[in-house]
Amino acid sequence: MLGVNKMTVFQILAIIIGLGLIGFIIWWFFGKHTEAVGSSHVSNNQQNATIVVKGGYSPSTIVLKKGVPAQIAFDMQDSTACLSHVVFEQLGINKDLTKQKVTKINIPTDKATTYNFACGMDMFHGKVIVK
Repeated sequence: MLGVNKMTVFQILAIIIGLGLIGFIIWWFFGKHTEAVGSSHVSNNQQNATIVVKGGYSPSTIVLKKGVPAQIAFDMQDSTACLSHVVFEQLGINKDLTKQKVTKINIPTDKATTYNFACGMDMFHGKVIVK
């Protein structure tokens, strides 16, 4: 065959890997992702919820009942510097999670609202929904 270049195995492999990476990027940014939602446990007119901090927040959303005092426990299982703090900007809270294994934060439940929280570097996010 004159004028036709043959592809090497490396070129074919590079094309396959490139197409796979493009597919992954499209899925990551435009795909439908499910979000873990947790709820609180109510006892003695107090509601409590736990969020595990390990590579992010799990669950990333907590639903609380309006009018019942609430406390969220952040169970630190990750030593990543980014996740060492949790920040509730709307509440003026910036807690260092490395001082103890479980850090408890009181959440106001007097009105139906959503409180967003994030790690200290604003890379990982979550929210508390009061309804």
